[in-house]
Amino acid sequence: MTLNALQAYMVHEYVADYKAGYLSRRDLIRRVLNICGGLGSAATLLVTLGCSQPAAQPTAAPAAPKPTAAPAAPSPPASPATAASPAAAASPSPGAAAKPAASPAASPAASPSAVARSPLSVPANDPSIDGQDITFSGADGATIMAYQARLKSNTGPLPLVLVCHENRGLTEHIRDVVRRFAKEGFIACGVDLVSRQGGTARITDPNQFSALLTGPGVNQDQFVGDFASAVAYYKTKPDLVNFDKIGMNGYCFGGGVVWRATEQIPELKSAAPFYGAFPPLEQVNKIKAAVLGVYSSDPNDFANNRRDELDQALTSAGVTHKFNVYPGTMHAFHNDTGPAYNQEQALSAWRDMIAWFKQYLA
Repeated sequence: MTLNALQAYMVHEYVADYKAGYLSRRDLIRRVLNICGGLGSAATLLVTLGCSQPAAQPTAAPAAPKPTAAPAAPSPPASPATAASPAAAASPSPGAAAKPAASPAASPAASPSAVARSPLSVPANDPSIDGQDITFSGADGATIMAYQARLKSNTGPLPLVLVCHENRGLTEHIRDVVRRFAKEGFIACGVDLVSRQGGTARITDPNQFSALLTGPGVNQDQFVGDFASAVAYYKTKPDLVNFDKIGMNGYCFGGGVVWRATEQIPELKSAAPFYGAFPPLEQVNKIKAAVLGVYSSDPNDFANNRRDELDQALTSAGVTHKFNVYPGTMHAFHNDTGPAYNQEQALSAWRDMIAWFKQYLA
């Protein structure tokens, strides 16, 4: 079968997890089968990607994801040409970078309830944060669930940052990221892209996310549509949101959704995809947002494939953008609940992103 960009990205994530020893062969096959829809297609694809033999067993398997609590019901100006951030200026390109030692190029299936290690982490019960589960209507009439946070002390209309989760749904880690944006003075909203199936908290088998997010028949533009519905929802909340100041951030699978959203949601003024599948290059001329792309320095990170091609397309289209490559990092280095976490570079990437948003959402 022919995989779309998000499906191919997810398969590569699962294969990388398996080869690094963070995913069992059985779970790898189940997840890829969910995407391909047929055992023959899945087997052929896995052999093509070098998974014909069992991977070495990990020394310690990660904890299986557990459901989160059920949501309540209802820097200097960048030019169109690519620039390098101070934190990334010395970073080699993917082709020249040295592979980080003893680090898996993967986004392992860390538990949504794993302990956050970032000094920026904001607990759910932080007294300064007004965090709440909300719902709004999707374009198809579905009830879309989301998590919203802002500082209690911020009463006026605020810049909005929409957050797209990884391939495991709206986990506690992503809720934490939403609260981190609130601490920076934004109102932030993380959308649950498995709302139609009852929400992330209802998914007890983590292998099901591959089917729900990238299975056969799943329209990848549906997820962009859910974020467009979030924008429509906030248009009705002028007391909360300054509608002229909307940005978007996402990680891994969510980074790919962010890239597609920049082409389809003209209200976005700024975006920061962390890694992620690339968008259709023939549509980059539709991008109105200023885009900061965040990437690892690992030459084996599949998220770096064709990055130069994307850079050239954006430059040719006159899109304001910057690609930052952070030294000594692997795929998913920002996630402080996973083993690829690099605190120094994750903090640097966060600071660069916040500066980018404050510049273009000012």
